Amino acid sequence: MRINVFISASGYCSRRAAERLVASGEVKINGLIAEKNSLVEENDIVQVNDEVIRLTNDKDYIILNKPVGITCTGLRTVEANIIDFVNYPKRLFPIGRLDKDSEGLIILTNDGPIAHKILHSEHGHEKEYIVTVDHPIDEDFINGMSNGVIIGNVLTKKCKVSKIDDFTFRIILTQGLNRQIRKMAKSLGYKVVKLRRIRIMNIHLENLEIGKWRDLSDSELEQLKEQLKEEEENENFN
Repeated sequence: MRINVFISASGYCSRRAAERLVASGEVKINGLIAEKNSLVEENDIVQVNDEVIRLTNDKDYIILNKPVGITCTGLRTVEANIIDFVNYPKRLFPIGRLDKDSEGLIILTNDGPIAHKILHSEHGHEKEYIVTVDHPIDEDFINGMSNGVIIGNVLTKKCKVSKIDDFTFRIILTQGLNRQIRKMAKSLGYKVVKLRRIRIMNIHLENLEIGKWRDLSDSELEQLKEQLKEEEENENFN
């Protein structure tokens, strides 16, 4: 098993974060500093910053209604990081990100493979947001957001946008550019004053209080895994 896959499967962090740990020389296999393509065999001892990492079949999945001001990082050295905020009894890491100025739904887990599938599937997974801007929304704004705008050198994908009231809209994205909604709105002359994520795929925030977390239900987890399995089978077929 490749070293980054092993670390992710152990629940220590996401696969992408594991790649950064390896690149920075913080990972050892049998006492030797690991390289990008190092392989882990059955009896090898893997350490991250001198902590021994082992595989486990005990997986946890929770959702948090993240408050504004909390940073979605597994780095405990970052002030107001999401791991310290949740204070879960086991090591978890966030799947993806929700910027510090935003609030709402974020999934945390110690299941590296499922996190990788959610983040890196070729299929665009829906994420739904409720957004408030600084001045009244018009039809040009809705059409512009829906049809895509230029961010840097990238044209954002078409998405579903609907007006809720004069200052608030609902948007469903299948793309995950950094601070995408804020940059899209800015390109059309608007400033986002509140952004709340309410859904990722089949997982809904619903009435979970801000700052609180709960376990995924069995039905939510089963439906999530089934969707990811179908996508994987379709990718292999194609």
